[in-house]
Amino acid sequence: MNELFLDDEHILLRDMVRDFATNEVSPVAEELDREAKFPHEIIQKMSELGLMGIPIPEEYGGAGMDNVAYAIAVHELAKVCGSTAITVAAHTSLGTIPILLAGNDEQKKQYLPPLASGEMIGAFGLTEPNAGSDAGNTQTRAELVGDEWVINGGKIFTTNAGVAGVLNITARTIIDGEEQGIGAFIVEMDTPGINICPPEKKMGWKGSDTRQLFFEDLKIPKKNTLGDPRSGFKTFLKTLTGGRISIGALSTGTAEGAYESALTYAREREAFGKKIYLHQAVGFKLVDMATEIEAAKLLVYQAARLYDAGKDVMKEAAMAKLFASEVAMRTTTEALQIFGGYGYIKDYPAERYFRDAKVLTIGEGTSEIQRMVILRKLIRSIQQDPSI
Repeated sequence: MNELFLDDEHILLRDMVRDFATNEVSPVAEELDREAKFPHEIIQKMSELGLMGIPIPEEYGGAGMDNVAYAIAVHELAKVCGSTAITVAAHTSLGTIPILLAGNDEQKKQYLPPLASGEMIGAFGLTEPNAGSDAGNTQTRAELVGDEWVINGGKIFTTNAGVAGVLNITARTIIDGEEQGIGAFIVEMDTPGINICPPEKKMGWKGSDTRQLFFEDLKIPKKNTLGDPRSGFKTFLKTLTGGRISIGALSTGTAEGAYESALTYAREREAFGKKIYLHQAVGFKLVDMATEIEAAKLLVYQAARLYDAGKDVMKEAAMAKLFASEVAMRTTTEALQIFGGYGYIKDYPAERYFRDAKVLTIGEGTSEIQRMVILRKLIRSIQQDPSI
């Protein structure tokens, strides 16, 4: 796999992030989960290492690396702590990349340097109570009044909302009393009119910050429009494509972390007079886990490589996210089974990996939505070439 996707720079980054995850993140991962504690100190240390802006160009203060490198970092962090990994992924893919993709020069110069350096955390508001998988059913409204947008509505399941300095959101635009479509906007989190709710009590990813937001006559300047006020939904669809690759990487990391912990346990635990990995019932589980993880990695890094090449990777990103997230769920389930009764106890990591894995099949588009995206692409290819 290294020969296919990783060059020397990628390997150096992988080794650095792996060491950091092992020495700095792993010792506090259980505490972050147990206390639902946001990893402020970890984020600060990652900022100093340049990990908060890996795919952002150097001219804006980022590391100037590609999305393969970014996927590597997310994967290595997820191997030890899903909460830390999703914090970085949401900040980068959802809080920063939309400004890089759709922002004008002024917006990029203002927001990208503090985001890329980690001085400021980014967040993304798309999901609403009636606009989850049906994201086009956005109800939040932004009315243009003079040189300001007046925004009313709200968002749910917003990762990093309580720690972010800037939030990208979608809203239905109203101009001269007429609806113009869905626009995208940059909102500074200290702007009056934002009500930030307490953190959600989640099944997993307990160390990440997830909240509901309400906007009540929130006023932002017209210059904070992100791209064309009529095409914000398309902007965020592009954002989600890259985000799905990062969730794929987070999924492979979660799966690999669970697999490695189960493998270690299977080499130490004895039953019926021998190590349990020598029993086919356990050994074959480990084989299947390792095989599926390797296949998921190939899908994720292939999608990242094509994305870096400027290709349309909507199908490949959906495939990577779909397969990798479901592999993570299967792997963590089997890892818990290998641990047996100990897997059900919080003193061992298996149950944390298991809880963290489930959301991977839901966030950034459910498995069902991924299948719809892939099917549309397959049908379109057949229509373009009936011989297929």
